[in-house]
Amino acid sequence: MVKDKSSYHILIVEDNPGDFALVEDYLLEQILEPVIVRAESFKTGAQTLKSTDIPFDVILLDLTLPDKSGKLLVDDFLKIASDCPVIVLTGYTDIDFSIHSISLGVADYLLKDDLNGISLYKSIIYCLERRKKSKEIIESEKRYSNLFHLSPQPMYVYDIETLQFLDINQAAIMHYGYNADEFLNITIKDIRFNEDVDQLNEVIDYLKKNTDKTFKGSSFRHKKKNGEHILVDVQTNAIFYKNKKAQISIITDVTERSNYIKTIEDQNKKLQEIAWMQSHLVRAPLVRIMGISDLIQNHNIANETELHDLLKHLLNSANELDTIIKDISDKTFATKNKG
Repeated sequence: MVKDKSSYHILIVEDNPGDFALVEDYLLEQILEPVIVRAESFKTGAQTLKSTDIPFDVILLDLTLPDKSGKLLVDDFLKIASDCPVIVLTGYTDIDFSIHSISLGVADYLLKDDLNGISLYKSIIYCLERRKKSKEIIESEKRYSNLFHLSPQPMYVYDIETLQFLDINQAAIMHYGYNADEFLNITIKDIRFNEDVDQLNEVIDYLKKNTDKTFKGSSFRHKKKNGEHILVDVQTNAIFYKNKKAQISIITDVTERSNYIKTIEDQNKKLQEIAWMQSHLVRAPLVRIMGISDLIQNHNIANETELHDLLKHLLNSANELDTIIKDISDKTFATKNKG
């Protein structure tokens, strides 16, 4: 049989020498070189945990010790064991207490009469794997929490059924003006305008039917606490949050960008209007001026009344041209300043 070559540090808290020797033999059957430390009471076990420089991988705890036993022993030992798995070893068959011990945080509950090398080794390995996975989950949740709460972009999580906010990051709190408690007591409908709720309901229906897809939507209207409206792009994904079906949303405020684009579009319309005025309105009086000037210059007009009328038309056309040029100048100046 190939023994486990890993270096396990194991604390056995057992006052009975015979039981300790038996457990030690079981360990040596399966593990090549375990580091085994014995404590004969709760007090010495607690002192051993506090004084050791190398943390234990697992603790094997007898349920009946000279100075403590039962529930009180389990409660107090779990407090000092930190995240080290505690496996209870007992000679008493008490199903209710074993279930209760597991609920308190005991990693496993083994009967001494049923114990052997394989069962003890399996229990230790399973406990260590559970602790490893538990740490991975905790670290994953911590990474999520950091990415979520420290993100410079507004982010929130909401219940897909009730639309209640479940979590909110600091950027969203700063952006929308609600504090954390206020956010957690409203729904995502409360940051929409009444006339936009139908649009929101359509999106929610889509999200419920397409839980495996990322939703990206552009230029939704959102409402801040002070009533100010903003335009936002939304990216959202389905997640499970505290055993609830939820959506996590990333918000990008595009209000400034949208206003800038609208300003450019308005300027382009004004410039198109100015160009039309230059090509059409200016041309009419200019053509008349050119025609009248040609008549005066190249034709002998002896009739003073006719000459007077031509000069009058020339002046009117010049005034009309001057008015149009001023209008163009004013529009150009207004467009430039608006930009």
